[in-house]
Amino acid sequence: MTGPKSLYEEDFLAWSTQQAAALRAAAQTGSNQLLDWENLAEEIESLGISQRRELKSQVRRVIEHLLKLQNSHATEPRAGWIESIVDARNEIEAVIEDSPSLRQEIGATIPAEMKRASRKAIKELEKYETLGPEVHGRITGAVYAEEQIVGDWLPGEPCGATRP
Repeated sequence: MTGPKSLYEEDFLAWSTQQAAALRAAAQTGSNQLLDWENLAEEIESLGISQRRELKSQVRRVIEHLLKLQNSHATEPRAGWIESIVDARNEIEAVIEDSPSLRQEIGATIPAEMKRASRKAIKELEKYETLGPEVHGRITGAVYAEEQIVGDWLPGEPCGATRP
């Protein structure tokens, strides 16, 4: 088993989970230390949870902007959407570097974040253009693979798009 110091450096999420469990076990066995064991455990555990929340947020941001690129004819914001995707992918990479155990959660995160991202993409795209039922259907029915979220993939031009 990896020691606490090296686990802290190698996988923060795994460390916070392990330390919270250790604190709870210490509370059960008793100690002469006047510590608030349960709340200490919850606080340490919440540090790991915040990394999971960050991962979800960045996955959602990638999906939102992929949906916009794939379904919008608006030309002005496209470069900004691509920049946001690249930035979010870099943030995902950084979170995974800090907590490699989160990599296995990306696939399970995508379906829930697809729903949230599609709602936001629709609301944002309505600022630039009128969205008919076909576009709404394409956005809400979209599915992305993990590699499309964390890899270098970008969608082509939206259906029927003409660029100057």
